This record gives sequence, structure tokens and C-alpha cells, in this order.
Amino acid sequence: MPKKFIALLQSAALVTTIALIPTATASMAQVEGRAGPEFSKLFATYQRIKASYVEDVEDEVLVRGAIDGMLAALDPHSAYLDGSSLQRLNTMIDGNYSGLGLSVVMEDGAVKVISPFRGSPAEEAGIKAGDFITHLDGDLIYGGELDDAVARMRGQAGTAIELTIFRAGREEPLEVSVTRGVIELEPVTHKLEAGNVGVISVNEFSADVGQDVFNAWEAIRTEATGRVSGLILDLRSNPGGSLDEAVALSDLFLDKGRIVSQRGRARGETLLYDAETVFRGDMAEGTPVIVLIDAGSASASEIVAGALQDHRRALVMGDRSFGKGSVQSLLPLGRDTALKLTTARYYTPSGHSVQEGGIKPDITVPQLSDPDYALRSKYVTRESDLRGHLVNELGLKDDELEGDKIDDPRFKLTAEQLEEQGVEDFQLHYALETLRRTTASSVALRD
Repeated sequence: MPKKFIALLQSAALVTTIALIPTATASMAQVEGRAGPEFSKLFATYQRIKASYVEDVEDEVLVRGAIDGMLAALDPHSAYLDGSSLQRLNTMIDGNYSGLGLSVVMEDGAVKVISPFRGSPAEEAGIKAGDFITHLDGDLIYGGELDDAVARMRGQAGTAIELTIFRAGREEPLEVSVTRGVIELEPVTHKLEAGNVGVISVNEFSADVGQDVFNAWEAIRTEATGRVSGLILDLRSNPGGSLDEAVALSDLFLDKGRIVSQRGRARGETLLYDAETVFRGDMAEGTPVIVLIDAGSASASEIVAGALQDHRRALVMGDRSFGKGSVQSLLPLGRDTALKLTTARYYTPSGHSVQEGGIKPDITVPQLSDPDYALRSKYVTRESDLRGHLVNELGLKDDELEGDKIDDPRFKLTAEQLEEQGVEDFQLHYALETLRRTTASSVALRD
């Protein structure tokens, strides 16, 4: 494990230990008074397994199984991390590893694709959100561990792996060969489109994303011939990341008001984040902004979309977002183990929790350029589909979510017709056309 990560865990351990000494003492008293009988059941089960199971079982296997079981009973995002899983987390944070470039979850024993990273080998091979991966190089992986499947998909750049995929709407499984590559995610990319419309794509919320977006805006202003007429902030298939960077990015467009609030049960987990704390002023003041989201936009992406939508600083387009409205904290347990634990929920400026329901676009725009869009949208995975997910306190009704599926007469073109017109990305195309044909006052702007 990299020394910098060990140092981070060690420093966090000191702070955590000092902060939790009183709580830990009180908790132990509660365990003795209330949970004693439950721990007795756990220990009795352990003894029976050790004495009577058909094969000898190592203590490490039983203890790890008990820990995993406890965390699985909480929510899909809490987990116990040991040396290997911490290493994978570290490489994801760095955004530099060799593999396919996929965001996946385990669903009922199957590996399901949340989204391929943009520009990754997986995306280039045609793997799509909602696909189920059942075999790797012909070996069945159904019912196995997600970490084992992820480890097998990673490997030396230039080597190939055969994936067997089940896709909604297809009668036969797909056999796809993907050549691994070095996944070096560019957190922020930008381009200037016709009509002086800028497009800034944010692919993940890693370190310095706020500053990177500011630099991208300055580059667009330099490249434009005259005033920039509109800006698209593309957060599609962005699984999230740092809360601080989500706040920083939002602050680039806001000069007053709440950005997001975080509310937890433990002392110190309730926090408020306001504008003008990271960047001063609105960097694109007077410029219409559209935020693009889809079912792969989660967590930090939803914070930004929700903040700009609530303050009417941007028009949100695309599909309803993933709906992950919880905060995970990394709590060190030792030199090479840690607990990733859900410690708080977050809320948009209007007090809306995105948990389960996600961010609903102001204008729902289907990705018509994807020939499998209609079929895959029936099986798309969101937070509400994950087993054991946290329930929204407001109790969202199913019909509120089903309303997104009502056909819109504006969107009748087929993927084939769009291809003939040269439109490869309909959602982006629609956002660009919206900015080109409207004035600044007719696109959502702050009052």
C-alpha cells in the first residue's frame, strides 16, 4: 500500500480515537446492558461451526463473514476494506490503473454495469449501462464476489479478456472481447461548439476539479470569438467523488445561498455548505447554463445539479439521476483495514433529499441516438434498485418515478434517423440547439 495512504489512515486513526473515546465507552456499556444476548448468539454460532462443520474453517473466514454480514444489513455502500480493497480504492482515487474502465455493482449475485467510463476500453467495445456480465473468459462468475470479478477484469494493459453479457431486449448473450488499457481518467475536459457554446465535461470529482472547471471556462473564453453565448456542464455517467469538490464546483456559479447540507446522527456529522466559501462570485455571470445528467450521475454530481437547479442558475436536462443521497466516511480500524460507513444524508438547498428519487430534470431528454435506449431504460439501475438501500424519509411514491416514462411527442426520431443526420449524442445535441435558439433570459438564470 502506498505510504501516503498509510500516513492518511494513521493520522485519521489518531483523530478518530481521540474523538470517539467517550462515545466508545458509552457504547460498550450499552453493549453489555442490551446487546449481550445477541453477542451470545453470535458466539454460539461460531462455536457450533468450529465444532460441527463438515470441514475445518479458519477463524479469519468466520470473523470476516460476520463483519461483512453486519455491514450488508445496513446499506449497499457500507463495507469493510482490507489491504487489497484499500489498494483498489486508492487506485480509483488516483484514476490511474490498468483495466476495462467500468463502474459495476453486484445485483442478486450478478455483476451489473452502472456505466462505462468515457473513452475507456469498455465504452469503445460497446458495453452499456444495465448490461449483466455473467462470464469472464468463459468462466461463470454468477454468485461470486464482486471484488474477485473486478480483480479479474483488471490486468496488464494490452491484454484481452472475453466478456459474456446479457442485455435487456437481446435474446442471445453477447460475446465481447475487450483489450485492457491504462485508465487515466481526465476529470475535466472542454470544447467550444458552433455558436460560441462551451461544453465542460466533468467525469469524476477527484482533487482540484473545481479549479479544473474554472481553467476550462477560461480556456473556452479565450477560444471563443466574442462573448460565450452558453455553457453546458456535462455530468452524465459521473459516479461522484469528493463532497468538497462538488461544493467548489457549485460555488463557481453561485454568489449566495446554501449549496448543500449534510445531516448525520453522530456529533460533527451535521454540516452546512454555503456559496462564497471556495470561489468568489459567479464565474459565468449572465451566461445561460445547462446541466446534463443521466441515470449514471450520482452523489457529488447530484449535489451540483441540485444546487444549480434550486437556485435557478441552470436548466437541468437529460434523465433522472441515480439517487444516491448518502455520505460515506472512511474510518480506519488499523494499519491496513478501514470501515467505509454511511454516516450522513445530504440535502439540496431547498431541503430535498435525492435519496432514491434522484434529481429530476427540468426537461427530460431521452438518449435517442442509442439504439438500445428504450429497452435498457426499463432495466436501468438506480439507488432505489439496490438491495438494502436507505429509504427516503419523505416516502416517494412509485407513480412520481413512473412519470418520467411518459412518451414526449417531441422525441420521435429513431437512432437510425439521427445517424443519417450525423447526430451521435442526441442529449448533447438537444442541449446545444436549446442554447443556440434561445436568449439568455429564456434559459434558467438566477433571479
